[in-house]
Amino acid sequence: MIDEIQIENLALIKQGTLIPARGLTAITGETGAGKTALLSSCKLLMGARAERELIREGESGASVQGRFFFDGPDVVKVVDADAQGVQDDDQSFSTDFETVVSRSFTADGRSRVRINGSMVSLSQLSNAVSGRMDLCSQHDQQGLLKSSNHRIMLDSWISHPLDDVMDRYKQAYLEAQSAKSKLEDIRESKVSQNTQVEDMRYMLREIDALCPVEGEYEELTQKLEIAENSEILASSAESAYSAISGDDCILDMITSAISSLETAVKYDQSLTEHVRSIKEAGFILEDVSRDIAVYKQDIDFDPESLAADQERVALYQSVLRKYGPDVSDVLAKAQSARDAIALFENADEVEKHALEDFERAEADLLVAARALNELRSSYAPQFADEVSSVMSQLEMGSAGLLCEVTMLDRSQWGIFGPDRVELMFRPSNGMQPRPLSRIASGGELSRVMLAIHVIMGEKDNVSTLIFDEIDAGVGGATALALAEVIEQLSQTHQVIVVTHLAQVAARAEKHYVVSKHEDSGMAETVISEISGAAREEELARMLSGSVTDASITHARELVQSVKAA
Repeated sequence: MIDEIQIENLALIKQGTLIPARGLTAITGETGAGKTALLSSCKLLMGARAERELIREGESGASVQGRFFFDGPDVVKVVDADAQGVQDDDQSFSTDFETVVSRSFTADGRSRVRINGSMVSLSQLSNAVSGRMDLCSQHDQQGLLKSSNHRIMLDSWISHPLDDVMDRYKQAYLEAQSAKSKLEDIRESKVSQNTQVEDMRYMLREIDALCPVEGEYEELTQKLEIAENSEILASSAESAYSAISGDDCILDMITSAISSLETAVKYDQSLTEHVRSIKEAGFILEDVSRDIAVYKQDIDFDPESLAADQERVALYQSVLRKYGPDVSDVLAKAQSARDAIALFENADEVEKHALEDFERAEADLLVAARALNELRSSYAPQFADEVSSVMSQLEMGSAGLLCEVTMLDRSQWGIFGPDRVELMFRPSNGMQPRPLSRIASGGELSRVMLAIHVIMGEKDNVSTLIFDEIDAGVGGATALALAEVIEQLSQTHQVIVVTHLAQVAARAEKHYVVSKHEDSGMAETVISEISGAAREEELARMLSGSVTDASITHARELVQSVKAA
């Protein structure tokens, strides 16, 4: 709800204040007096772009401030709708307290927007305020022409009976989307993994051809080192053996030394230990001699065995170079590849289960979609009838509204349901209903919108309605009917109406007059709240075009009849 609007240097308004009633506020004045500027201030507070042409001539800038009190427990969040993904920017304003919006802009193009003192963007302002206000005129009914808004209107009117059905549909829709996404990911993964799996299979063929074993590579390289140098090793072993056990060898010398010392021990017992040490050395050399003799016999140069070992070592080196550096790394990669291939080969089974989950989710969604469609379809005629009834009150003759609910193809379903809801306008009983955008005039659209707001009542998310001369060209019984409906609407909404009808203005809780004056050749629009005699004079002017005793009497009678009603 708008609590107060302050305007400075906007169009012809130097300074102006509007404090509307909670119910119906009327704004009247001569054509060209500046009522459009007042409406422009409301649009600016709703997030409209500021045009420099709106700045009062001779001034460097203009500003509009508005104080709002929004009904309900919700929090007005300032959201940057321009940001990808639409993320909150952590600025929020509780509806339990007042919300102050400030717009200022200068002739050089600079513009400032603030909510409760915090600087915000235009999109943030629009998100915070425009959803709670609606400006309706014969030339500003684009929202009524969009079928997406028709679904919102019907759903808001149905209200609580729709909640559980809509929740079940949304849950089923999200589960179906998730199942579909999982199935698509599995199928895409199968395609993308096909090449990778072929690479893994090639790797396994190479590794399996080698059949590597931990420690074998080291053993083979050592064996090759011996085999490739067998002649040198055999010659060296033979020389060593001859030196230890051949003619005039070391063992003969040790035997001679032992014999000599044993003779000496007879005379000096201290040499006994030396004899023992030399004997032990002889025993060690005899063992070494026997080992070398065996070693000589084992050195057997086999060209075929050498070639086989060389080939296996080369295979090892190739595999280690590609998949190593160590045999343990090769074995780990082989196992990983086997696991991946097994998973890939099991992908058909995984895909089968994912397809079953998807089909089950789609079946659940279809049930929820039909339930939602049936509920909307059952309420749509009643919604249309109630709107048509109010249209009849507005002296629209046999014109009526139809509400068509059509279940779309599955590919067109969205989070809010499977339906296209479209309001169809029938100008009279003898004519076929057509979409509003193709047949209704501006005046008819305004009255249809008025009728919809009336039947929405407290279910309407919009708390403030601003009507701009929707009564243009209306008179007589239609004027009275329009006044009654607007007053009825003001019982559930804050209504601000710019009107030329005294019948409407007479029912207002507050009445403002917009007038234009000239001071030193400069035109200025003045906004004044009127009551008492001043109000009677304005109503008299609206009734007859001039203020006379007769028109004032007529105006008094009109006010009295409204009070009596």
